[in-house]
Amino acid sequence: MTQPTNESSNSFVEWFRGSSPYIHAHRGRTFVISFGGEAVMDAGFANLVHDIALLHGLGIRLVLVHGARPQIEERLKTRGVKTEYVDGLRITDDAALTCVKEAAGSVRVEIEALLSMGLANSPMAGVRIRAASGNFVTAKPIGVRNGIDFCHTGKVRRVDSDGLEQRLQAGAIAIVPPLGYSPTGEVFNLSAADVAASVAVALGAEKLISLVEAKGLTDSRNRLITNIVPKQVDALLQRRKKMPQDLQQHLKAAVSACRSGVKRIHIIDRKQDGALLRELFTRDGIGTLITAEPYEETRTARIDDVGGLLELLTPLEKSGVLVRRSRELLETEIEGFTLMERDGMAIACAALFPYPKESMAELACVVVHPDYRGSDRGDRLLAHMENKAQRLGIEQLFILTTQTAHWFRERGFVQADLKGLPMRKLALYNYRRNSKVFIKKI
Repeated sequence: MTQPTNESSNSFVEWFRGSSPYIHAHRGRTFVISFGGEAVMDAGFANLVHDIALLHGLGIRLVLVHGARPQIEERLKTRGVKTEYVDGLRITDDAALTCVKEAAGSVRVEIEALLSMGLANSPMAGVRIRAASGNFVTAKPIGVRNGIDFCHTGKVRRVDSDGLEQRLQAGAIAIVPPLGYSPTGEVFNLSAADVAASVAVALGAEKLISLVEAKGLTDSRNRLITNIVPKQVDALLQRRKKMPQDLQQHLKAAVSACRSGVKRIHIIDRKQDGALLRELFTRDGIGTLITAEPYEETRTARIDDVGGLLELLTPLEKSGVLVRRSRELLETEIEGFTLMERDGMAIACAALFPYPKESMAELACVVVHPDYRGSDRGDRLLAHMENKAQRLGIEQLFILTTQTAHWFRERGFVQADLKGLPMRKLALYNYRRNSKVFIKKI
């Protein structure tokens, strides 16, 4: 048996410690996880189920909403039945509905079988998970749209939240298929994305997690969009005409759920192994987070931010890049600080100390957390501070630095003589430190 290296062991310990805030935060919360029938057919589906079992073991209340499109297509092909799609929805006639019901039942059984697995030497050894499914969704027909009869294709009318709560309270994982039922006994074929969003809203879920077939939500340069708000999603859907139907449906459902009170919606590429764990137990995740309010914001610091600011500043103070500031001094200067906060963590900061008589201000303590350097956060923070200074009637910013002159020079600061400093600042200048002065007109 190969022993792990010290490096890999340290990496594991660091990750595990870093995940502990999320373990505590997620316990007892309700997550709705949606995935398509493609995931069920994938050879790696067992790994996804193992990860779902792990979430359950950590005390997270889970509702699984599955699709069944490829399984339906397989049965339609076998029977020689052809169906059409309009706006991403299947027109479900009588023959197609038979295939839909068979496929949905087959997928549900497959999920239940994997959740029941408890073989020795497997990730689920000794695990006993109860799975519960039922007629939790009441649906109604879409009807006729633009002259097209969608037959047995429907949309969610109501979710039996009490019934689902009973199963979750009993410690079961609830499984909800893409089917709905009417009071008259009819069965309707539903969009799994619509069902998942409706269930999340009805339960007041903490998270709606959509495991999609596409890479995820990307920008015009094919870079992953890490966080976005509903208004931006609306604009993106309006602007981008060529987008996978699967992703479109999940984004529309996500926006609806977000505006109906679901706090966080995650859009994740399900093809990445361990995608669920990496999204839920690391600060930056690997998918797109949709929230009603920005996940990362720039704001004025408050007194309870002092601890976070100290964590940012202390390493640079020890290395001599910054002058040491005590907690007491930080508390008295706190209103001059601005910070960038990401999911409750201070990841960048800067301070502005005005000298109104000279129409100047000192820009100090410009720091970006090591994990977030190499992005544009430093530039965004500088732009924010310049705008803030302009609103105060400041015409020039100055900085004192010993080791970061090049960064400021690249951004328009010009080296100046000590005599260019405001008189009150010049009186406090530390000649032993011998900091260089740079000034920028704004």
